[in-house]
Amino acid sequence: MLARLPPFKFRRRPLLFRKIHMPSLTGPRPVDWKAAAPPIPNFAAQHDSLPRLPVPNLTATLERLKTSLLPLAHSEAEFTDAVKKIDAFGSHAGSGSLLQSRLLQRASEREHWLEEWWDDLGYLGYRDSVVVNVSYYYGFDGQPAHLPQSPAARAAGLARGALVFRQKLLSGQVSPDGTKEGQFCMDTYRWMFDCCRIPGLHGLDWSASHAGSGVDELGHIIIVRRNRFWKLKGIINGRILSMTELEKQIQYIYDSTTEEYPGVGVLTASNRDVWAKDHAHLAADPHNASILHTIHTSAFLISLDTDTPSSPIANSRSLWHGSLSPSTLDATGLKNRWVDKPVEFIVFDNARAGIMGEHSVMDGTPTVRMCDEVLDWLADPAFDLGAPSAIPLPKPEPLDFVVDDTTRTAIDKASKAAYELADSQSMSYHLTSYGKAAIKAFRVSPDSWAQMIIQLAYARLLRARGLKREGGTYEAATTRRYWKGRTETIRVVTSQSDAFVSAMDDPRVSYEDRKQLFNAAGKAHIALAKAAGSGEGVDRHMLGMKMCLREGEPVPELYNDPLYKRSGNWVLSTSAVFSDHFPEYGWGEVVPEGFGVAYMTGYDDRLQFTVTSRKEMPNQEFMNEIAKAAVDLYDLHAGQRKSML
Repeated sequence: MLARLPPFKFRRRPLLFRKIHMPSLTGPRPVDWKAAAPPIPNFAAQHDSLPRLPVPNLTATLERLKTSLLPLAHSEAEFTDAVKKIDAFGSHAGSGSLLQSRLLQRASEREHWLEEWWDDLGYLGYRDSVVVNVSYYYGFDGQPAHLPQSPAARAAGLARGALVFRQKLLSGQVSPDGTKEGQFCMDTYRWMFDCCRIPGLHGLDWSASHAGSGVDELGHIIIVRRNRFWKLKGIINGRILSMTELEKQIQYIYDSTTEEYPGVGVLTASNRDVWAKDHAHLAADPHNASILHTIHTSAFLISLDTDTPSSPIANSRSLWHGSLSPSTLDATGLKNRWVDKPVEFIVFDNARAGIMGEHSVMDGTPTVRMCDEVLDWLADPAFDLGAPSAIPLPKPEPLDFVVDDTTRTAIDKASKAAYELADSQSMSYHLTSYGKAAIKAFRVSPDSWAQMIIQLAYARLLRARGLKREGGTYEAATTRRYWKGRTETIRVVTSQSDAFVSAMDDPRVSYEDRKQLFNAAGKAHIALAKAAGSGEGVDRHMLGMKMCLREGEPVPELYNDPLYKRSGNWVLSTSAVFSDHFPEYGWGEVVPEGFGVAYMTGYDDRLQFTVTSRKEMPNQEFMNEIAKAAVDLYDLHAGQRKSML
């Protein structure tokens, strides 16, 4: 996933919170803001044991760049011109050598040469709404049959499971992610709980962690119902409340919130500069500042939404951007959210549920693991749901913002803007009739198989419309084998994938030759994925060298080359995660003329595809081509196997 969104009066309550220091809410951004999140105890040793992200060899990167540009060139002359610029950049007299030396110097002075740039350029400096453009969602499978089936019980189970995971994480009981080749960096797990993204007034956001605060401040959950915020103490005297206790507390919130409150939460879905100003206005009131602090310090947030989505697309859209009101042009669902929280569970009135994730300092894989383990626990009748205490519990505390005319106007504007953004989107969804089991029986990598489906489908879509390809395909590869590693780009489009795609619709090419071309394309994809996971990609290195330019120095000609720029125009933004518990998963496209393609290859009996785009794009047509390409790949391999019997 890639970077890229009625009058009411309240009685003012006495302030029950400690005095809030305003700069912590409104800026300026602390220079050492990342250091505020304490390390997870059993992962601290990774600082010394994991290698640092390498700076790739300049010549190797430029050769990879040339290879990636060839299939994207519209003419031989265009490719030749780009190659000349690459060679000039990499020559002894070119600027590449100087920029490479500066980048190597930077890497020698920092723990991670890319971290600060990637945080700000990829996420925290991005000023459009995080909704649709950045945030992702996972839809969960149903409530296990042995548990109560009410929405309150659904929310209570998720709350207890997440609090248990948080307790295990903070006490050093969570094992590191990894593969047979070694551990993955767990540094971003620091940003899962007890923190929040803060909108910056000067064009840069940051995340504020409160995990190092006093124990008495932590362990509460924010619950939102009908746009009203509540503080629920999920941990009292070091004890996580039982599921029964949490259910009663949450049911109290349902029963006590029967009318709509001003939708302050929708302000978080605004353009980040707009939200920063609205946030500063809220924080100027001491009562509101206390509420903001309580939201920021909460372990996580649960939105109790009033809609009842039933289909995969309806559920996906409700998770992704909340329900919409076409009659009033309002983003009603986003009024019941706080999209700056990294973990925001969503429970609907039909007890369906999922999560919306804030993406800036933590990618999706940590939340996949957290959700997967929580849902595994809840599906197990032996999981400890806790025992209620005989001591009466404090009731959840309502957190009612003071909403003046300025904030009321801001809410109206934010809701209209969020509606326009969400309503501009299209989505399609497809499950194939076969899955990982069949693909592995053909001795093919499931990920490469899925990527070739996407390439074949997109080529057919363009051909049917008489269009040329105007961008590349992005696939995320994890670089978490390195300290503070996040992602690198797999440039999926290759000459081998194009040769295979062309052969599939050429009647002159035999099945045997198509199969050989498919194997070559898959082999090339696997090699690119392996290199990217080792930090040997193109895009992060080229970005790093460009960032080493000093004020007044000209930008090298290569960076403005039309073919080079086209290669980084991600008309297909693709990524895969997997959990047995996620029947829905997705995010938005990253360029206006593009598609977001979320897929899963982990099920034995099906592949799962979700495609997002703007309404003006042929979304369903693309999904139809994906469905056809999936059948064609299966028939290609099944026919090959039958002919050998």
